[in-house]
Amino acid sequence: MKKYVLMMAVAVSFLACKNEAKTEEQTTEAKTETVEVNYKSFGKEIMADDAIAANSMLTHYKDLKAGDSINTKVKLKVNEVCQAKGCWMTADLGDGNEVRVTFKDYGFFMPKNISGEEVIVNGQAFVKEMPVEELRHYAEDAGKTKEEIEAITEPKRTYALVADGVLLVEK
Repeated sequence: MKKYVLMMAVAVSFLACKNEAKTEEQTTEAKTETVEVNYKSFGKEIMADDAIAANSMLTHYKDLKAGDSINTKVKLKVNEVCQAKGCWMTADLGDGNEVRVTFKDYGFFMPKNISGEEVIVNGQAFVKEMPVEELRHYAEDAGKTKEEIEAITEPKRTYALVADGVLLVEK
C-alpha cells in the first residue's frame, strides 16, 4: 500500500510540473503579438521576407564602383515619385542619401501619391555616373522649376536600382 501511495505522489508531481510548463508556454505565446502586413504587388511577384534595411543597402552602395551591380531586396521609404506617370521613384537610404528606382523594361509603374510610404524593392542595384541631360530630365519629371533644372550643370554619382518587383505596404 505504501508503494502505491508513493507511486501516486510521484505521478501527481510529474503531472503538476508538466501542466505548469504548458501554462508558461501559453503565457509566452499570448505575449507575442503577430502583426500581419498586407502588400500590394507591382511587377514580378516577390515575397517580403529577407529584405535588408535601407542603411545596410547604403553600406553596399558605398562599396560599389561605377559599373558594378548586385542583386538585392531592400525595404525603403519613398521620397518622391515621377508625377508624369509613376515611371521612377526616389527612396531614402539614410544619412542624406537616396536611391533612384526605375522599373525593368518599363514593365510597370507605381502610384504617384506614395511619397512617405514603405516599399520592398527587388532588383539590381548599381552605382551610376548620371549625365547632366538625364539629371535635368528627372528634375523636369519631378516638377522642378525651369531655374532649378538649368542649375544642373555637372554629372553626379548616383545610387540606382532597376526593380523587377515592388511591394507597397497597404494601409
